[in-house]
Amino acid sequence: MAIADAVRRQQQRQKGGAEEALPSAEESVGEASGAVKKLLPPDIGAALLDVADWPQIAQQLMALRHAGVDVEAMLPRVGEIAATVRDAVAANAERTIREGTDPWAKMLRETLPAGPVREAILSSPAWPEMAATMAQLDERGVDVRSILTSAQEEGIGVDQAVAKVLTAAEVPTTSRDALLSYGPLTTGLDVPQDLDLADRERALRQLAISQTENQRFARMVREAMPGHEREADLLVTARQWPLLAARMADMEREGKPVAEHLARLSADNSWEQGPQSQVGRRLVQAANDALRKPVGGPPSKVNTAAARAQSPSVDPTKAPAAKGTAPAGPAVAPHRQSGPAPRSGRSK
Repeated sequence: MAIADAVRRQQQRQKGGAEEALPSAEESVGEASGAVKKLLPPDIGAALLDVADWPQIAQQLMALRHAGVDVEAMLPRVGEIAATVRDAVAANAERTIREGTDPWAKMLRETLPAGPVREAILSSPAWPEMAATMAQLDERGVDVRSILTSAQEEGIGVDQAVAKVLTAAEVPTTSRDALLSYGPLTTGLDVPQDLDLADRERALRQLAISQTENQRFARMVREAMPGHEREADLLVTARQWPLLAARMADMEREGKPVAEHLARLSADNSWEQGPQSQVGRRLVQAANDALRKPVGGPPSKVNTAAARAQSPSVDPTKAPAAKGTAPAGPAVAPHRQSGPAPRSGRSK
């Protein structure tokens, strides 16, 4: 209505005449209210008549009628648009409640000022996905409310504030699995910052290991441990298995004899020593050591203290540093550095 009224005034000025004053508020409300009740859907008409600035809207509407605009033809079209928005808002609200993301709509309304842009975001078909992204960011520790608040304080606008939040989803943050795997298990490997070992299939995809390769590596482990089928299964089903599979894949690309390395698991069974409840953890360390050390080098005993350090219950920053680990640069994690894994013992 404000845009239409501005156009009306501009046309009057272009004709060289003075701008016509708006009809009186009392006269306009009485005349326009009847048209609104008649031509708009009942709930939309009632909502319009209830807003604080309805008298000004009514004046603009009647001024348009006096200027020759067919209000009886215009209002039903406006009603169709309003009904479409109403239905979209209701559908989005139902979906966000169903998916558990409705708190983000509430947060958006609490954080950002009212206005057409904010309401357009909430009524957009893309809003449920945006809310889901905000929920995912919150789970990753991103302070979504703070981003929205600071963006609004910077005066960049509601739409840009939301865009700033969604951009945060594109910035990878180091996952708990990536932090806990830091050290000998990941040295020399290209490990993604958002590594998710809780999801075996996803972790394998993140490390570029196909299902066929994974099955073949698991078979190689079982063949390397005859008579220890149960222990081999413990190793293959261990949470850190995708990292071992990634190391095997790297070794094969470099032409190294993976099977010969794995044979050490039978030649040196020091991983059997210790509490039975921790045998899987010791096997992971023993397999990693077997894969990293060159063939022909002296066998290494499993360090139970180091095995405990690989436990998810231990702070990775307190784990003992791996011998020979290359120093990290100021912004690059050691396990992300390129180049071969550090070696100990005799070189090939």
